[in-house]
Amino acid sequence: MEITQAIERAKNNDQKAFNFLLDSFWDDVYGFQLKRVQNENDAEDITIQTFSKAFDKISTYKTEYSFKTWLITISKNIHIDLIRKQKNSISQNIAHTNDTGYQDILDDSPSPEDKLITEQNLVKLLRDIKKLKPHYQKVINLRYFQELSYKEISQEIDEPINNVKVKLLRAKKLLADIIQNQSHLS
Repeated sequence: MEITQAIERAKNNDQKAFNFLLDSFWDDVYGFQLKRVQNENDAEDITIQTFSKAFDKISTYKTEYSFKTWLITISKNIHIDLIRKQKNSISQNIAHTNDTGYQDILDDSPSPEDKLITEQNLVKLLRDIKKLKPHYQKVINLRYFQELSYKEISQEIDEPINNVKVKLLRAKKLLADIIQNQSHLS
């Protein structure tokens, strides 16, 4: 799949296209933010919010701009907004909590990562999950072990639904990578 094709498919709510775009541009956006904020957790949070917003607004993307540039611009604006909010009120929660008007951007059909994860035995899987960062462990636990809906997870961790979806996408990708690396070592 090439980028322009993925963007068109994503505009039609294609799950694989969203995965492809996330995989293709995660490192670019994350690297950009890491240089700006110099904190891995903050860079990761802003990157998640970037993809959340981009996937929500993908229908507004115009092809005369590079997709990477469009994502970086969204990311830069999210970072600026966060700084403004911090300056306005230190005690105010800086996460966007308004999830009204968000459309569902991801479907529930099993992705290749889902299939790979379910093939693993539970003990090994739990050991592999422990290798993820705590916030990824939490969303995996809430979704797959406590079987909460996206909305329930959103309320539990006090983040917008789209952030939850992107975090789960990223967590599943990282977990699948851990599992595949383990199987190559065996």
